[in-house]
Amino acid sequence: MRLDPFYLIVDSADWIERLVPLGVRLVQLRIKDKAEGEIRAHIRRAKAVCEKNGCRLIVNDYWQLAIEEGCDFIHLGQEDLAEADLDAIRSAGLKLGVSTHDGEELDTALAAKPDYVALGPVYPTILKKMKWAPQGLERIRTWKDAVAPLPLVAIGGLNPDRLEGVFRHGADSAAVVTDITLNTDPEARTREWIERTAPWR
Repeated sequence: MRLDPFYLIVDSADWIERLVPLGVRLVQLRIKDKAEGEIRAHIRRAKAVCEKNGCRLIVNDYWQLAIEEGCDFIHLGQEDLAEADLDAIRSAGLKLGVSTHDGEELDTALAAKPDYVALGPVYPTILKKMKWAPQGLERIRTWKDAVAPLPLVAIGGLNPDRLEGVFRHGADSAAVVTDITLNTDPEARTREWIERTAPWR
């Protein structure tokens, strides 16, 4: 399986409606601390936009809702992975991505037979507090050797100027949150990411 090299992560269907039509081909909907009905509504809106624009939608955490809403991709962190019903996810035909931050988590992720593995944070990140130090580019190479032929997603502190190094060290896809959502012109920044990741598409 191939992943688009530009992996956008946003926290609402509003962002997806705003940015996916610009040419985004891979997006994760990562919503925290909302009521189930609200999350379901966001998933439905996001799914409709992604289907219209040829974009692959990945739902973070809420695997039951993803199954019920007919989605085809789920992403789980380590805690969610431990609690998820992997048999139900596979039976529903969902593909699975898993976050990793250290060697033990990588072993746990690979045991779940994921469709891709994410490594982070590559660089310092402001998205959330991390107990892990930045992994650096060399760790990307190590992780890629360990997970191949699975796709490897790099995440954490990425911006367009850091993309070449990330891809040269073995990442198949580069995930971004705040470099776009906190930008003064998210649309222009999204177009820049699309352009700068094009050589690896």
